[in-house]
Amino acid sequence: MHWTPPPKPAELTEHRLLQAILDGQFPIDSNLPAERELAALLGVTRPTLRETLQRLARDGWLEIRHGKPTRVRNYWVEGNLAVLAHIARRQDHLPQDFIPNLLSIRCLLAPAYTRLAIHNDAESIAQLLATYPDLADTPEAYTQADWELHRSLTIASRNPVFTLILNGFCELYAIMGKRYFALPAARAYSQQFYQKLLDCARQADEDAAETLTRQVMAESMRFWQQVSQSSLPKEI
Repeated sequence: MHWTPPPKPAELTEHRLLQAILDGQFPIDSNLPAERELAALLGVTRPTLRETLQRLARDGWLEIRHGKPTRVRNYWVEGNLAVLAHIARRQDHLPQDFIPNLLSIRCLLAPAYTRLAIHNDAESIAQLLATYPDLADTPEAYTQADWELHRSLTIASRNPVFTLILNGFCELYAIMGKRYFALPAARAYSQQFYQKLLDCARQADEDAAETLTRQVMAESMRFWQQVSQSSLPKEI
């Protein structure tokens, strides 16, 4: 039997602090309580608190100032990819425009990494896509397949930054993908994309693959607007 080890004190402290920041208990540009008081509030030792504060400062949540209170950064402006990945895992704290903004970024990145993938390793992409006509016609199957495709494309691009960015949204992708692919039209459209991209891969046509991906990513934003305005449940 495999047991999940309990969270370490520093991990629990980080979770509680981030919860307080995102809930507005410690809003942007506010100062945290003094170290002794904050440690007592969180029920941890001061060394554990210091370790957590240093980690959150490194990730862009906090600014530690010598001789002054620790400030909560404006993480939307001063944060980094660690902040973005954490917020993406928090469904209850996503701003209304977060998903459209994320899809806009995908419209910029996906054509680029798809072009590189077809240029570098069209054969492996073709082998993967050759299995896609047999996908089960369910939101879950399409969500998993779409994730595997884009992750494979980023890996084949040989630019690991693309993969690291995508991996930061793994949990959000799984949840939102099931909502998106609950639309039969979205599944049908994606199946067309997979088959056209398969043709591009078999022909090693990176130009066509880039153009196709750009068109499909833009169309996916329109499908998402339908999903977000529909009465579909938030989690399937």
